Amino acid sequence: MNKIAIGLVLLILAATSVLTFAADNRTEIHASADQVQPLLAGMKAPDFTVRDVKGQPFQFQASRLDKPLVLTFFRGGWCPYCNLHLAEMRLAEKQLKEMGFNIWFISIDKPELLLESLDDPNIGYTIYSDSSLQATRAFGLAFRVDDELVKKYLAFGIDLEKASGETHHVLPAPATYIIGTDGIISFAYINPNYKVRLHPDILLAAAKAYQEGADQRIINRRKAQ
Repeated sequence: MNKIAIGLVLLILAATSVLTFAADNRTEIHASADQVQPLLAGMKAPDFTVRDVKGQPFQFQASRLDKPLVLTFFRGGWCPYCNLHLAEMRLAEKQLKEMGFNIWFISIDKPELLLESLDDPNIGYTIYSDSSLQATRAFGLAFRVDDELVKKYLAFGIDLEKASGETHHVLPAPATYIIGTDGIISFAYINPNYKVRLHPDILLAAAKAYQEGADQRIINRRKAQ
């Protein structure tokens, strides 16, 4: 494993270690990104309803997936780090699709801004609006932006209420999940630091591990004994 890969693995471990993983208050809106209580690998993905770019409701049912899914939560098209991350995901998109994965994105932006607000409105990704926070809260990623930061954002021309169409001032801690066709989360990356995002190489490695059934290796070895 080269130094870059080692660094990325350590980054994942560092990111997950600062999060609180107790499930008691998972769906609450937390006071900050480092207090979120996200779903983890091995847990069942929740059902939820979001809206597509035309404002039509889309109901996600974890038990009815016909393909494994790469699901990424991002803050919104107004976020430059999110735009850079979505562009970087192009490096993994072709291989993931060839491996049989669907690739979806969810943001807090209202439907009419899902694509319009991006640096590249023609990006071609499947993106859903969760301005109602149903998915964000179900995955334990929701936190409220404090009033001082809301004012700072406004000074930079970022209007969270205009972007979401809501007054909740809530964002997701950026996260990427791999969800299997059985509805179980195979891989989870959550980082409260919005400037740090999952590297495509790590995502591809996790997707390959899922495809090869790597998470079942100990169970299979035990059965073979």
